Amino acid sequence: MQSYGKFAALYDRLMRDVNRETWAEYLLSLLGEGRRTVVDCACGTGELTLRLARAGYAVTGQDISEEMLSVAAEKARRARLAIPFIRQDMRKLSLHHSVDAVVSACDGVNYLASRAALSEFAAAAYACLKPGGLLLFDVSSRFKLSTVLGDNTFALDEADSAYIWQNAYDPETKLIRMDLTFFAREGEGPHYARFTETHIQRAHSEREIRAALGSAGFVHVEAYEAFTREPPKETSERLQFVAEKGR
Repeated sequence: MQSYGKFAALYDRLMRDVNRETWAEYLLSLLGEGRRTVVDCACGTGELTLRLARAGYAVTGQDISEEMLSVAAEKARRARLAIPFIRQDMRKLSLHHSVDAVVSACDGVNYLASRAALSEFAAAAYACLKPGGLLLFDVSSRFKLSTVLGDNTFALDEADSAYIWQNAYDPETKLIRMDLTFFAREGEGPHYARFTETHIQRAHSEREIRAALGSAGFVHVEAYEAFTREPPKETSERLQFVAEKGR
């Protein structure tokens, strides 16, 4: 699994086109009533974590990246929200007490780069949940990673930062390698720092995900086209899963 390094400081700037409010509202609608304790896995810079806390949930943020957790903790401090953050591998998620829900948003599960890793996470999340608890997560679909991102190159050029994003998709392993080169302004001057990161994601299929969740013991597994309650289509770019632990 990759951990975001220097990218953590730029992440929110480069993700500002993502409507975090809409994302949080959608997850809150899926959580339903009566569930109050939540772990936000692969929480990144804490954008969703803070929104869950503001909605009244007792939430813990988990990530493998120290840099991401540092940004998230600073946001929580400024917002005067008492949110614990823990550095763990989501495949080995371990808590001192069971929770009502485990959530993971914005590709966290895609970073589980094998079917075995996916199964490990499903089993760990199951063990952390109370009876009747929910596991909610989304993935970028196989269609998106293979066709939309595929072997394509993307670029962004803004006043204070820029990136070049080069992708290579392997249809055999279902892995996409993302080589990112970033340029970030240093202070107020004309100079930019350059750094690179490589990220690997896997295009898990709906069938593989359902199998992993079923093997872990989850029941009533639902899959939606993200941000809807509609079943996924072949061209859906993001899938949302909702799995319940038996009572």
